[in-house]
Amino acid sequence: MLLAGGVSAQNPIISGQFTADPTARVFNGKVYLYPSHDIPAPQGQRKDWFCMEDYHVFSSENLTEWTDHGVILNQKDVPWGNPNGYSMWAPDCVYRNGKYYFYFPDGVKEGMGFGIGVAIADSPEGPFKPVESNIKGISGIDPCVLLASDGNAYIFWGPGRCAKLKDNMTEIEDDTPTETVKFGDREFQMSGVNCLKDSPSRQAEGPFAFEYNGNYYLTYPYVRENTEVLGYAMSKNPMGPYQYKGLIMKEHASGCWTNHHSIINYKGQWYLFYHHNDYSPQDDKRRSVRIEKLFFNPDGTIQEVKPTLRGVGTVDALSKLQVDRYSSASNDVKINFLDTTDRFLGWEVTLDKKGSYVTFSDVDFSNIKDGYFTAAVKANKNTKFTIREKNSSGKIIAGADVICITEGQFKRDYSGQYLTVTAPLKYTPKGITDICIVCEGEAVTVDYVQFKNKEKYFSEPKTAESKPDKDGFLKRWLLLEPITNGINTNVIFVDSYLEKTFNEANYLKLFDKVPVNNQKVKYGNQNLIWHKTDSENYNVKLFRFAESYNKPVYGVLFSAVTEIYCDKEIADVRLLAGSNSASAWYLNGEEILLMSGDRRMVKDDCASKVVTLKKGVNVLRGAIINGPGMSDFCVRFVDKKGNAITDFTIK
Repeated sequence: MLLAGGVSAQNPIISGQFTADPTARVFNGKVYLYPSHDIPAPQGQRKDWFCMEDYHVFSSENLTEWTDHGVILNQKDVPWGNPNGYSMWAPDCVYRNGKYYFYFPDGVKEGMGFGIGVAIADSPEGPFKPVESNIKGISGIDPCVLLASDGNAYIFWGPGRCAKLKDNMTEIEDDTPTETVKFGDREFQMSGVNCLKDSPSRQAEGPFAFEYNGNYYLTYPYVRENTEVLGYAMSKNPMGPYQYKGLIMKEHASGCWTNHHSIINYKGQWYLFYHHNDYSPQDDKRRSVRIEKLFFNPDGTIQEVKPTLRGVGTVDALSKLQVDRYSSASNDVKINFLDTTDRFLGWEVTLDKKGSYVTFSDVDFSNIKDGYFTAAVKANKNTKFTIREKNSSGKIIAGADVICITEGQFKRDYSGQYLTVTAPLKYTPKGITDICIVCEGEAVTVDYVQFKNKEKYFSEPKTAESKPDKDGFLKRWLLLEPITNGINTNVIFVDSYLEKTFNEANYLKLFDKVPVNNQKVKYGNQNLIWHKTDSENYNVKLFRFAESYNKPVYGVLFSAVTEIYCDKEIADVRLLAGSNSASAWYLNGEEILLMSGDRRMVKDDCASKVVTLKKGVNVLRGAIINGPGMSDFCVRFVDKKGNAITDFTIK
């Protein structure tokens, strides 16, 4: 079983393959989808016609995430079918008498035209075993089986014909009526009742029948002008007479020739499944399944359904939100494929100017606790955008600058290239809401937006004492909010620069006494606070610490202090340290290690001189400085043999 492509809760619902003629059924509390499977025409087949060799089945519990259970029937498995016909058109599946009956059309092995066959399984996912012969008395396409409240099963097919099935579900009743039907100069004997004889039915096909509130509905595609609409008729009896009531869906605006559908009630809501050629705009013989909500009027008639890009279902904010499948948008937005050589990769949306927007409905923020967002975006000029709640003037959830062109020493030009931007949330909505992406400057193109919870880098100490971890790394620290130095390069971190910076008088005053949690201090015109914290990682991620307090990350000086308590003297030890970028380390007021240069954080990068941890309190202090980099560090003590020292406590 595989997840059916990368799309979640947007139209079309399945990516990675074409799916058409969708029949949806509810079995065992899930929705099962039985579509036909359009494929590019192989050698020897018409390139401009429908081409289908097998059937897949998909399932979902939420209509947003679909599982592909694989092929359940191939044209080569059908005893009576043409093994090279590529004519496995719209199917259906129903459950009765403890079995699942899968109905499908196929080109016949001998002669011309289509037959309708049955394959049987013990599970809605298969495996399905086809019956040896097709249903006698029926020739045509697009079967649909109605299990009516009168206890009978009725099969509909082709242009709206209907017959009652026997209890074995593989034959029509012996007393099924027949009639002579003329096609041009030819006459045919056809079984069943023509349920659409009094309804608009030009090129009618794909009937789907269902029952609701004492009414029988016969819904079907037909050609009103040049392409198909979805219409419907109603009756008080399964086999009619049916009275035409109107449209369910108009012609596709794109000119896609066909539409084909099914209608189900799932968890109290009615849904329309249908198809469109989203992934193949120049080829309407390769279609893809969509879903919309469907509603009834008080008199039982059906409200017209308008196609959307957004589709249905609530989306977890932790999912990638394909905002090109928007619910609504300003008139100036543009949609294009990400890659015209692989259209299954989906689309991008361009917000053309300041104020352009797209709205994406029903995003569930329940799982966002301490969040940020990331987005794949591109632009030709530096710009910015915001994510707002509900609409384009709503409360700002987050915002980000898109810097595609930089100047100065590190000049870069990423115009027209996708960048990943990340920013913290200014506000976290409660529960389910709509989001709106708004351009706040020059044009910006968006692939996706995704909300995430921040990784937990630090936690508030829960105990009075702490221990080094099993490898000896110190994880409890008092960290001072970063001092802004305006440093824009790391090449200046030579010994003399570090000695001067770290021994500056006002800086040293910060350590006249061991700081305490929440102590406020002043450095120049900067008001700073000490925070006692436990690092979740062996390397203390200072840039994440700064982010959590909305403090600068780059061009800053960090300070770290911890108190080590030893029950006895521990002699002949060294401090092993790693830092990004340069740092200095002090034990009981004495410098024991200076790490100069533009460094990357490497575990045990440098070793101090030999020192002694005295009995009682030892104060370890670090100064870590960085320019355009993300600061972190790790330290531990080891003995002469390199073994980690862990027999002390940290308060």
